[in-house]
Amino acid sequence: MSPAMVMNDQRREDDIPEIQYHKGVKHLFENGHLQTVPRKYILPASDRPTTSIDVPNNVAKQNLQLPIIDFADLLGPNRPQALQSLANACEQYGFFQLVNHCISDDDIKSVIDVIGKFFDLPFEDRAKYMTTDMRAPVRYGTSFSQTKDTVFCWRDFLKLMCDADYVPHWPSSLGDFRKVVATYAEETKHLFLVIMEAILESLGIMEASKEQKTEEKDNIMRDFSNGSQMMVANFYPTCPEPDLTLGMHPHSDYGFLTLLLQDEVEGLQIQYQEKWVTVQPIPNAFVVNIGDHLEIYSNGKYKSVLHRVVVNEVKSRVSVASLHSLPFTCTVRVSPKLIDEENPKRYMDTDFETFLAYVSSREPKKKDFLNSRKLFTCT
Repeated sequence: MSPAMVMNDQRREDDIPEIQYHKGVKHLFENGHLQTVPRKYILPASDRPTTSIDVPNNVAKQNLQLPIIDFADLLGPNRPQALQSLANACEQYGFFQLVNHCISDDDIKSVIDVIGKFFDLPFEDRAKYMTTDMRAPVRYGTSFSQTKDTVFCWRDFLKLMCDADYVPHWPSSLGDFRKVVATYAEETKHLFLVIMEAILESLGIMEASKEQKTEEKDNIMRDFSNGSQMMVANFYPTCPEPDLTLGMHPHSDYGFLTLLLQDEVEGLQIQYQEKWVTVQPIPNAFVVNIGDHLEIYSNGKYKSVLHRVVVNEVKSRVSVASLHSLPFTCTVRVSPKLIDEENPKRYMDTDFETFLAYVSSREPKKKDFLNSRKLFTCT
């Protein structure tokens, strides 16, 4: 072991009370505890991010340019070609970037700014929203599942349930926070509905002709219109030893689709062809990814993909994820139109209560929950 590593290990022996970790990375940073990465955040060597050619070669050195879907093409005469591009992106990557959408640059800047202001509040103001209750309409916390995580993520978050009834519970000390975020939530819900309709068409759930809409399509689009939406704002502080930890551990998302808005700082990585590759940010574009519910609904044709977040020594990073699914009371099941002799049903039905019971009883890892819903091994 090198002298530098010995010194760092000795410095890490300084005890930080467990309760301090649960107050978040930013709180530790504000109190001068982060000259080195505390042991609570240090991953086993096999799980650490690296670009070294000497240790695991499962990290690609180049950035990944995700498929780009032009939102305007989904609404215009180029829709057939756009649907084919969308289907290819969903099947081959599980991710794509959405450009030329209808959310203005000003609205995007406003939501990034107001989220940043929340994380800049004194800890006492942020702490008003701290809870481990996964049903809370507003939840400020840290890591991924701070009551279950053995190793913490280098991340603080603010989760907001977006039903109109919950807006009065949102933070009120930042003036226009509620107005800006509520407007953004409505705009992302519209994007989600348009994209989901296109995905249903690409799966053959509905026909291109509006006169040939199916009952299943009408029912599920009605459920999506009344569906669940959760906004997750993430703050990743600068990290003195970014090779030892992650902003978020590898995971897939729970719902049908996630629409991610990120600032200009790189950090998102996806698992592509068995390698971790960094997604190159496009200004004001959304990164859209398939969630576990869409994998179930599509009977595995469109798969959710593992992704994670790396941190860096130079710049903090902010992202805002909008997660969309059916209403919490609905059951998610494979579409009957995607089941036949060659493609038998591959997943059990599931619902939000089953998910909560699963993640409340263990440390969430990778795609464990989705794998627990499989009826047999599917590729």
